Amino acid sequence: MLQMNEKEYARFMKALDRWNEKYDPDVCMVKEPFHSPGYHTTLKGGWVHPTRSSLTYAVALLDSGIEDYRLRAIDILRKVISLQDQNPSSPTYGIWSWFYEEPLEKMSPPDWNWANFCGKELLQVALDHFDRIPEDLRRKIKDSIYHACRSIIRRNVGPSYTNIAIMGAYVTLLAGELFGWKDIFDYGKDLLRRIYEYTKYHGAFTEYNSPTYTMVAIEDISRILSHIKDKDSLEMAEYLNDVAWRCVALHFHPPTGQWAGPHSRCYNNIQGVTLWSRIQLATEGKVRFLDEEELYTDINWHRIKMKCPDSYIDYFIVLDEPRFIREVFYKGDKSLSPELRSIIGIPFYPTLTATTYLSTSYCVGTFSKADFWNQRRGFIGYLGSRNNSTYLQLRCLHDGYDYSSGLLHTVQLENRILGIVNFATDYGDTHISLDKVKDATIRAKDLRLRLEFGGYIDKINLPYSSNLDDTIITYLDSVKLGVKFPRVSFGNYTVKLEIDGNDKNKWIDIVFYSGEERPICFRDLERAFAVFAFYITEKDNNLIDKFSNIEVNEKEEKILVRWAVDGNNLEIEADLKPDSITKLLRGSKGLINGIPIEKEG
Repeated sequence: MLQMNEKEYARFMKALDRWNEKYDPDVCMVKEPFHSPGYHTTLKGGWVHPTRSSLTYAVALLDSGIEDYRLRAIDILRKVISLQDQNPSSPTYGIWSWFYEEPLEKMSPPDWNWANFCGKELLQVALDHFDRIPEDLRRKIKDSIYHACRSIIRRNVGPSYTNIAIMGAYVTLLAGELFGWKDIFDYGKDLLRRIYEYTKYHGAFTEYNSPTYTMVAIEDISRILSHIKDKDSLEMAEYLNDVAWRCVALHFHPPTGQWAGPHSRCYNNIQGVTLWSRIQLATEGKVRFLDEEELYTDINWHRIKMKCPDSYIDYFIVLDEPRFIREVFYKGDKSLSPELRSIIGIPFYPTLTATTYLSTSYCVGTFSKADFWNQRRGFIGYLGSRNNSTYLQLRCLHDGYDYSSGLLHTVQLENRILGIVNFATDYGDTHISLDKVKDATIRAKDLRLRLEFGGYIDKINLPYSSNLDDTIITYLDSVKLGVKFPRVSFGNYTVKLEIDGNDKNKWIDIVFYSGEERPICFRDLERAFAVFAFYITEKDNNLIDKFSNIEVNEKEEKILVRWAVDGNNLEIEADLKPDSITKLLRGSKGLINGIPIEKEG
């Protein structure tokens, strides 16, 4: 049985008690209220029995060392294994559905990641508890892991899918070592090497700076370091661990306790006790945010021995002076050698740059190019304090939901951001790939661009204005921020400015359309874009003056914007007419003082 010290076991049992309340003995699975990110499943509500969480719970029951819990775990394992597609000729071979209530054939579409997630949990049983379960169940678990590995190999995700690629490497490496499956082990080692070479080339994870998935990657890197014996694999994992923790440390903002943006994928804008607990445990208490009784742990944290390198510890403790980060995290297709192109196997995407500015009172970050998928945070900032954090996020909303086919193009110099939003004709609606816009047309009651404030908003006082030419100024304690929309167009529609809020959020909106539901064909719009300029500071009193020197020019289906501010020149160019996502991504560029942002600094 996996060993825990007294404190670890006490935390673990406290977490397990919470999970015990979810157990449904009639189904032999965990039961919880339905929730989802809005895709893969067709379910809309009610109670569900999740496969992945049930396996995580079964491992924890075995880890407890309690006999009644061991018997319960056996029931869960038999049940969940029975839900795996084990037919090698099936297109969903080796995976599970998300929920007992929704078989694989009902999902839209099934999620192949479940071979990784569920296979990983079954491996924990094989690693530590095979001697405590019946022989026939050992055979079933071994077979189930084999099918999951074959699914992972058949799918063969590329290294740009950071967390799933690392997880797939862990599952196949460990399965190969435990059961002597040489071809599966060789696949895992080759995949880990591809991730290593890919990351070394680009200098960062393609799933860049994700509060959710950077931590998932760190978890599975930590498992590799704890469980894998192969020396070469351990050396590669050490490098990846350093890359991951460097990203976390450089973007952690001690004044607010938040993980500064931009985020490639994110589910919750405001971070809290869970993140602080992870950092505190990974630094062995050298970074201390919480007292022992305040620490959060989940039922699998004792298995994940995350280790933050000592060289990054100070970044979590104090921010004495502003920090400015600009890094190219994806070098794009053109710069790849034929050899590396064949190794990586990526589709077209341009060079991508991330910029973050952290001051002692606030932080703000942007991507040079990004979509507005609901998991993307291409423009996000934080201000306030660790107890009362406020976020600000730029969103594009189609009938109130994040519209993936809105595209963001920015150039950022410290606390100043100049940007253009335009629209793709062949990309996603609620998701970047699962519900593509057809014939460049959507049906909409509402389409708008929103600068949203959330979290602690009690002191965010937005001025009333409906004039598009206004510079909008707001404050929070010593921090002042301003935004201006120098030019906005949406075909023949009348564009409006709206400033409003409710008890959860406040916002500044550019309303492209609002009214009766109607089709909007982006191909028919000769001009559809919004230009914005943003400035945040704790120093300047005359913030309106900062926006006095912005030039906007339209020429040959391009819009070119220049902003002379604080002795610097920010410049951005993008397409003013909707077009394919490839054309729009290729067609934009940003410069600072005449230097392209991917080369500046």
